[in-house]
Amino acid sequence: MATPSSPHSILDFWFGRPDDPDYGLPRITWFTRDPAFDALIRARYRDILDSALNGELDHWNDSPRGALAHLLVLDQLTRNAFRDSARAYAGDEQARRLAIRLVDSGDHLLLAPIERQFAYLPFEHAENIDHQNRAIALFTALARDEPSLASSVDWARRHRDIIVRFGRFPHRNEVLGRDSTLEEAQFLTEPGSSF
Repeated sequence: MATPSSPHSILDFWFGRPDDPDYGLPRITWFTRDPAFDALIRARYRDILDSALNGELDHWNDSPRGALAHLLVLDQLTRNAFRDSARAYAGDEQARRLAIRLVDSGDHLLLAPIERQFAYLPFEHAENIDHQNRAIALFTALARDEPSLASSVDWARRHRDIIVRFGRFPHRNEVLGRDSTLEEAQFLTEPGSSF
């Protein structure tokens, strides 16, 4: 049986249980600001978030789906649980290293398409043009394999375009204690300037 601190519990929470009729379908909660969902993640997964950020979940990486669960904790649950704070990005470097390993080994191809998109998001979240370009390549291949996920390519391009323009994501500046340039401040007043 899955415990709250197991890879299976994370995957079931994020994607639904395999016997759920909505299993494998996109969920609105993934990319929507929802204080109740964020609070649920904080309450349910506080200990596992701390363990992941402290580098204590590497044993999950022995299988592609275990590595995916680890990525979800580092790259997604952190963004929900610690929204609007620097800690939301605290797992990014670990998530990126894990995503690189998963992709370089080819193990990402053992995941379902809906799962693969989350294996690729650490590249899209990077403030690095090489990782951004890799995100576009990965999401383009994913869209070929699963046309219903084609919009992920557009989102990857939007992220990359911001990095090309600024070298970083200006919407993170305030919580990370970075000063915004005048151009960044103007950009942040525009619709779609943050994710």
